[in-house]
Amino acid sequence: MEDEAEIYDGIRAQFPLAFGKQQKSQTSLEAIHNATRRSTAGAAASTASNSINKTNEALPSLSSYSKAWLDSLRNSKSPNPNPNDSVIGPPRPPPGPVPDEDDEDVMVGPPPPPPGSGEDDDNDVMIGPPRPPVGPSSDSEEDEEEENRYRIPLSNEIVLKGHTKIVSALAIDHSGSRVLSGSFDYTVRMFDFQGMNSRLQSFRQLEPFEGHQVRNLSWSPTSDRFLCVTGSAQAKIYDRDGLTLGEFVKGDMYIRDLKNTKGHISGLTCGEWHPKTKETILTSSEDGSLRIWDVNDFKSQKQVIKPKLARPGRIPVTTCAWDREGKCIAGGIGDGSIQIWTLKPGWGSRPDIYIEKSHSDDITGLKFSSDGRTLLSRSFDGSLKVWDLRQIKAPLKVFDDLPNNYAQTNIAFSPDEQLFLTGTSVEKESTVGGLLCFYDCSKLELVQRVGISPSCSVVQCAWHPRLNQIFATSGDKSQGGTHVLYDPTLSERGALVCVARAPRKKSVDDFEAPLVIHNPHALPLFRDQPSRKRQREKILKDPVKSHKPELPITGPGHGGRVGSTKGSLLTQYLLKQGGMIKETWMEEDPREAILKYADVAEKDPKFIAPAYAETQPEPVFAKSDSEDEEK
Repeated sequence: MEDEAEIYDGIRAQFPLAFGKQQKSQTSLEAIHNATRRSTAGAAASTASNSINKTNEALPSLSSYSKAWLDSLRNSKSPNPNPNDSVIGPPRPPPGPVPDEDDEDVMVGPPPPPPGSGEDDDNDVMIGPPRPPVGPSSDSEEDEEEENRYRIPLSNEIVLKGHTKIVSALAIDHSGSRVLSGSFDYTVRMFDFQGMNSRLQSFRQLEPFEGHQVRNLSWSPTSDRFLCVTGSAQAKIYDRDGLTLGEFVKGDMYIRDLKNTKGHISGLTCGEWHPKTKETILTSSEDGSLRIWDVNDFKSQKQVIKPKLARPGRIPVTTCAWDREGKCIAGGIGDGSIQIWTLKPGWGSRPDIYIEKSHSDDITGLKFSSDGRTLLSRSFDGSLKVWDLRQIKAPLKVFDDLPNNYAQTNIAFSPDEQLFLTGTSVEKESTVGGLLCFYDCSKLELVQRVGISPSCSVVQCAWHPRLNQIFATSGDKSQGGTHVLYDPTLSERGALVCVARAPRKKSVDDFEAPLVIHNPHALPLFRDQPSRKRQREKILKDPVKSHKPELPITGPGHGGRVGSTKGSLLTQYLLKQGGMIKETWMEEDPREAILKYADVAEKDPKFIAPAYAETQPEPVFAKSDSEDEEK
């Protein structure tokens, strides 16, 4: 055995150290997820000094421990703190008398547990870090319990980039493997979590309609196709890999009755696939109609819905939505009303539920609850309203102070429908960035506000049930991205798969030396193609092949014809060259040329005078009286 080892070492010494299979350096999952962890400490420190006298609702996402610390500061009896001082370090002790140094009861070590625990204090031994202060921290404990109850995945974040303007459309397929993002830069990007690495690059980019913004995206129930709605009048259908399957027909804009047109005649505003049927989709348009289409026939529509209006005209339908079972359609009308139709035999355009003046501005998003009893609406007027469809006279709850500047801002439910969430836009003079606001469905109150971007607005949001990850699109006039919020302990697949997959390193085998041909013209295979440029130049020089027109001739002619040979005939040309024909009239003055024949015409009239000589009357002149006077 020792001899074999010596032989092996001797052979091994002849090879370089890099020879053989190298062991890859493994990066721990903890280190990977620490790189994507959201930085809440910096946000808490920057907002703590200015928010002591404000409610916790105005804060971005702060931990419950930070809220308890602010509560203790707010309730302390110390003089007014300087708002410019930012406190760094552990929380301050609770208010109370300061112990003397000589006192025997000075507490050393961590503080005891709060009183009233129900057990003997002597037997309670606290292990671990000190607990937050007693008193005001009871609210923070309740908040922590609430957060744990909702289990919102907010600890980590990745951003799917690539767009140059705000991302206005978002769609995640039902399995959670592929994400679609559409933008105001007229493109749609496709992301695949299974095939993506930590560089987070899209595998395909589409431009559905040149010069038109992407306004909505929707997957089919089987996730084999998706619907793309742009600012044009025609919606498009793509397959799962991004290949175009077809586009719906456009209507005749000169027909006044929208029920007689074959399709939309103005730009689309929204569109959704039927939640149960894979052949049916719904679209809404600025022409004031909603239409139901059959995906198998792009040239005909199944139903045209004209909303109820106070006066005849065309008012745009700004958004539309299916309920969970696909039995009801909701539409947001430009006059501020919400109209709901129930699909039943013989149904028409008359709405079953009509909510007049639901919002003071255009409606940007509608969402049904799973039981179909509750409807959420989002509007340009900066509000979110909760409607009970059994009592539509007034909304159950109105949430204000939610700025909205984009017509695609939507609302989403959590998988268990305990929460619903929406995004906010960035205003010009506001210091608060784009937020994601979470609300409790049963209590109808604000639960949490999460800061997504300090300078970009949040438009679309979604909470995927299988991945348990939150998607939020943001951007402005120069950038756009999709933020994916997740928690390694709560979420599954999705972002967890691609973040842990490092990009492949280039090896020596990937190197390809450029192919060098030392004698390229030896074989016809390696000869260059004949240059078409030289061939074109040769043809242009040939007046016959190039059909070159004759140039205009500036020289004098003869006999009423102008020729480059100064004569139309060869004989004339030869006579001119020999000096037998002289042309001087070009250089003569016309007046002098006429007057030189004046004496000849007077002596020998040939033309006018002989013709009228016989018929001319004799001139009769009066004789002068001067002769008689002389006599």
